[in-house]
Amino acid sequence: MPSKVYVTRKLPEEIETRLAEHFEVRSWDHEDQPVPREKLLEEIKDVDGIFCMITENIDAEVLDAGKDLKVVANMAVGHNNIDVEAANSRGITVTNTPDVLTETTADLTFALLMAAARRLVETSDILHRGEWGAWSPMQFTGQDVSRATIGIIGLGRIGETVVKRAQGFDMNVLYYSRTRKREKETELGITYRDLETLLQDADFVVLLLPYHSESHHLIGQRELALMKRSAVLINSSRGGIVDEDALYEALVNEEIWAAGLDVFEQEPVPVDHPLLTLSNVTTLPHIGSASVETRLAMAHLVTDNLIHVLDGKEALTPVY
Repeated sequence: MPSKVYVTRKLPEEIETRLAEHFEVRSWDHEDQPVPREKLLEEIKDVDGIFCMITENIDAEVLDAGKDLKVVANMAVGHNNIDVEAANSRGITVTNTPDVLTETTADLTFALLMAAARRLVETSDILHRGEWGAWSPMQFTGQDVSRATIGIIGLGRIGETVVKRAQGFDMNVLYYSRTRKREKETELGITYRDLETLLQDADFVVLLLPYHSESHHLIGQRELALMKRSAVLINSSRGGIVDEDALYEALVNEEIWAAGLDVFEQEPVPVDHPLLTLSNVTTLPHIGSASVETRLAMAHLVTDNLIHVLDGKEALTPVY
């Protein structure tokens, strides 16, 4: 008998075909709606593996409901939606999808930086509303990216890849990481700063670190007050890293100049969220890895992990 796998979202046909070649597959057949919690708890009862997204909270309750569960394969690099410790203690393997989305997410991060710096979304909206008046010397002015100082918080794979894009714009690159990476300083031509100094010196502060208890609200009122009044904050990692109330106050009070956000603490973000009312906030619906090629590569890697684990082999990209 083939192993049973539950898929928590509708997938592209080529991925569904591949899964069906190896497993007995059941799925939540909706592309834009997460599987309801009650449905997830019911479906997981007799499956060997789950193909899940960041929208699913795979906690101890879910893991206990999955009495036959051997692998939780997450279609994301981040895995804060999964209680990894609880899974490992139950002998359940957790996997993610690193590497395949690095370039795509770095592209989006730098695009978001440029859009926020040059007010692209704000001014496009002005044009569409018919509010573009006569030219004036300081109309629609933004911040220069070229030769500015970028401070990257979190020098993982994506952070290193953003460095290369920044250097193409002759930017001065600072970084902060919990563990200093001296070999990368020489290899990439970047400079280490402690967190406070980086916040004070950077024109653009870019968050590219994983979310966990220690990074929760890493950027709050105190940190925002350290930044330049002309600074731009970019977050394409996880929403919980920024205290959104503090960010709103900092922007309204002109303590910093602008922000670019691809992620929020609550997703989808409520339409009445205060940050959405500000013209100096560029917002996106968590599209860091959203290219056709990358999302397919992520789904194939999830499938590969399921095949390996349920065939009794080692996972390709396990999370410990």
